[in-house]
Amino acid sequence: VDRTIQGQAGVITQVLQEYAEQQGLYYPVNFASAGSSQIGGNISTNAGGIKVIKYGMTRDWVAGLTVVTGSGELLHLNRELMKNNAGYDLRQLFIGAEGSLGFIVEASMRLTQSPRNLTVLLLAVPDLDAIMQLLQRFQKHITLSAFEFFCDKSLQKVITHTGLQAPFSEHSPFYALLEFENLNSPIEEQVMSLFAQCIDEGLVTDGIISQSIKQHHDLWRLREDISATIAQFTPYKNDISTIITSVPALLHEIEKLLAKAYPNFEILWFGHIGDGNVHLNILKPDDLCIDSFVKQCKQASKQVFEIVQRYGGSISAEHGVGLLKKEDLLYTRSAAEILLMQQIKQVFDPNGIMNPGKIFDSL
Repeated sequence: VDRTIQGQAGVITQVLQEYAEQQGLYYPVNFASAGSSQIGGNISTNAGGIKVIKYGMTRDWVAGLTVVTGSGELLHLNRELMKNNAGYDLRQLFIGAEGSLGFIVEASMRLTQSPRNLTVLLLAVPDLDAIMQLLQRFQKHITLSAFEFFCDKSLQKVITHTGLQAPFSEHSPFYALLEFENLNSPIEEQVMSLFAQCIDEGLVTDGIISQSIKQHHDLWRLREDISATIAQFTPYKNDISTIITSVPALLHEIEKLLAKAYPNFEILWFGHIGDGNVHLNILKPDDLCIDSFVKQCKQASKQVFEIVQRYGGSISAEHGVGLLKKEDLLYTRSAAEILLMQQIKQVFDPNGIMNPGKIFDSL
């Protein structure tokens, strides 16, 4: 009745998803590492993934938390209540705090109704601007559960690495992957009508719609297998976001910057463009040592972050701050915000023993 599930922090995300399905319910936060990531980590990083456009982040599904603070206090936060305006919601402070305030030891997660007949529409797209027009066009008429994009370089590497079948006979600069619940004939007819309009207007050059569970799975793999595939090329990753309408302009500026500064680097774009989050991956050339590569990429990242800052975006959309982005936090958070974060940490972790040195330096 409550549609909640309780578990300890070490529960694997996929195990939670499968258990929910066994009860006829659904846990919608999903991403490529669901088979290895743990709920405590998901909550501590406010994990997002591929369904955010419809279901939101992990934060939206946490009904209650049991935590141990840095001073050893055991707190039971929110206790699964739907409505609870009795003071501050301290549960929200621990979500996305990267373990800097205390340990999450148990969590109650909300579940929802299982989606039906999920269907994928993969579209070949001529340019970035067309991708955002597609999002607006389809979202106006269809409830989307996902809207992802990736570049052709990413697709070709996945096909080579996995042996999956190429979806189209001709290459396209970009691809958009849409997922929706194909509940009845009028919905599918609406989708096909929108597809035909987009073809006529030049927003799309080709498309394929899944006809089976296996094809749905394989089309998703073209997007979801990118990270695992490119790991062999030692990618330098940036996880950035801005408001959805600003994404094309942001990407154009960054591409122009990187093409001028690093013409010999291979750049791969993919991500959750439907919620404004894109992943920039720079692949290491074979003839460049890792130290020189990282040094050059860090220099590029500073310029990328300056562009992100101008667009009012985030330097870490879903991957967190940790140590790697600590010195760059000011590109997204003001000095006043960071000071308040430090003061909050001082309250929950006065001895500075919880994940010390991460996100920011202690007071």
